[in-house]
Amino acid sequence: MAPPHPVVRPFAAPEHAWSPGHRGIDIGAAPGTPVTAPDDGVVRFAGTVVDRPVLSITHADGVVSSLEPVTSDLSSGEAVSRGSTVGIVVAGHSSDADAVHLGARIDGEYVSPLLMLGGGRPSVLLPTRPIG
Repeated sequence: MAPPHPVVRPFAAPEHAWSPGHRGIDIGAAPGTPVTAPDDGVVRFAGTVVDRPVLSITHADGVVSSLEPVTSDLSSGEAVSRGSTVGIVVAGHSSDADAVHLGARIDGEYVSPLLMLGGGRPSVLLPTRPIG
């Protein structure tokens, strides 16, 4: 989407795969806002999941991005280019703010999309006691 990209709800990793969490980021966007592909890829899914329209794109290196609620005229298997319009934001993601949800998975595991957008950095585990 065109800047600015206000993150109105950040990624919150669940403690376990089955635990509650927020598996993506919500970016402030009014209904009718065009949505662009975050990177080159192939449409994995375009349709309705439960009660909202979802678009998923498979990218290189096992990355899958998902966007909701986004309507799209694209079909599974279609190639998309970074920055190309892939859909339109519709109302319904959150009662708190107009937003589009951007999720990212690497090899099936949810990660913060900010890692791929230059807005985050990977976690580094530090020792809890002296080494030696």
